[in-house]
Amino acid sequence: MKIKDKIKIITQKVLPKKFLSNVIAGIAETKIKLVKNLLIKSAISIFKINMDEALTRDLSKYKTFNDFFTRQLKNGVRPIDERANSICSPADGVITEYGQIQSSQLIQAKKIKYTLDHLLNHSEMASRYQNGDFFTIYLSPKDYHRVHMPMDGKLISHQFIPGELFSVDHTSVSNIPSLFCRNERLICEFFSEKVGHFSVIFVGAFLVSGIDTVWKREHNFETKTHQRVELEGHSLQFKKGQEIGRFRYGSTVILLFQKNKISRVKKVSKYASSVKVGNRISTIVNET
Repeated sequence: MKIKDKIKIITQKVLPKKFLSNVIAGIAETKIKLVKNLLIKSAISIFKINMDEALTRDLSKYKTFNDFFTRQLKNGVRPIDERANSICSPADGVITEYGQIQSSQLIQAKKIKYTLDHLLNHSEMASRYQNGDFFTIYLSPKDYHRVHMPMDGKLISHQFIPGELFSVDHTSVSNIPSLFCRNERLICEFFSEKVGHFSVIFVGAFLVSGIDTVWKREHNFETKTHQRVELEGHSLQFKKGQEIGRFRYGSTVILLFQKNKISRVKKVSKYASSVKVGNRISTIVNET
């Protein structure tokens, strides 16, 4: 490991990450125009954010920095692959890892693995995905920060697991064991007649000031306890491409599928190119 990477990892371990994230959250929610506008203009300049895609280009229309950061895009700029057998990227970002789950082990980065039990903290749920498939998608600060459905499905449960707030950039993911299992996360499990159970997992990170879903606002580190909600009899139905939630800063989404339900698209490769919401990343087995 390079010296600068060691310093970065050590610094993260000693920093009061939740306190700092709370402070940033407060700043990101300020409605003071001078501060809010300065933050927005700085983000656009530093991260090279493409405002041509935004539904609202007038910066004065955004009430807070978070309002800007979770901005809505114009209709049509994220076309959804409409083929019946397609599974789409739920987020803008980079696919950092994907593949078959080896028994219950997933790849976090080279030489680093983690387990379904540790990630999901629910043994029955973990057993459903043994030898299945997974995708890990990293969202950088420049990316669109809303998360959409990879395919049609009904929400059957969601659970919030409190935890750390390590950064999820390449350096951290490559050097901090079980990072995704240590960070706070929101696990949303769905059911589809075509593939059975599948999950969309929002992984929190340093400076992420909360995770919102369309059915509940503010899943975040202020919640101290593990919360699981079963929705049997009250399931919410979503269509492929429909928005389900958003991050208030860059982070990671993990997709889980059961064994022998999907096949990967050949052109999808790790770090080779970015993906956008609606891009086909996989196909349903035996579906035409």
